Formats: sequence, C-alpha cells, structure tokens
Amino acid sequence: MVALPYAAAVAELELEPWPLDPEQVVEGAPEVRGIVLHADDAVERGVWEHTPGVSTDVEADELFAVISGRATIEFEDGAVLEIGPADVGLLPAGARTTWRVHETLRKVFQVRRG
Repeated sequence: MVALPYAAAVAELELEPWPLDPEQVVEGAPEVRGIVLHADDAVERGVWEHTPGVSTDVEADELFAVISGRATIEFEDGAVLEIGPADVGLLPAGARTTWRVHETLRKVFQVRRG
C-alpha cells in the first residue's frame, strides 16, 4: 500500500498478478492484475486490470471508473452492462457476474468492506 496523500498516472502503474481461480475462467486465458492503494476497516481502493477473456465473479459493494479497455458485464439476473473508457459503474455486493473482456480493461475501484 502507498502512503496518503497519493497521486499517480493510473495507466502507468505497475500492477501485481492477482491470479484467477481456474474455476472462474469460462473462456480464453484471462489474466488479472492489480494494486491496493489504500485499505482500512471500511474501504479498499486500488487499480484492477483484466486481459481479454471471460471469467465469473461474485461482486463486492463496488464503485469503479474505467480507465481503458472494454467489457460486457452480465449479471445472473439478466442485467447487462457495457463498459468502456470514462464509464463509472456500481456493483452490488453478492451479485454473480460474468465478465466478457473484449479489450484489456483497467479500472480504479473502491470496495466498501463489511
């Protein structure tokens, strides 16, 4: 984690591997990387990247902003989000999703804990 206050060029941040569980991979060979910039008892903030491919997830209560790339997020209830650069999104805790990443997606996120 970094010390606060903090500023960086998001597109240039070096991210660490955050391997997917093989059971999450639906199609292709997607890789996930990220970095936690700040975390405390209430929130976690960072940068996340997913290369092209399809994977599943169970979401946390998250606010995110897309920096680059494109993806389709399909929800188990049938809802679909198309996201790309400069989009902001909200994901409800517990939502079961399928991420279809068309172009390497990089986003800044904040997850509420608890």
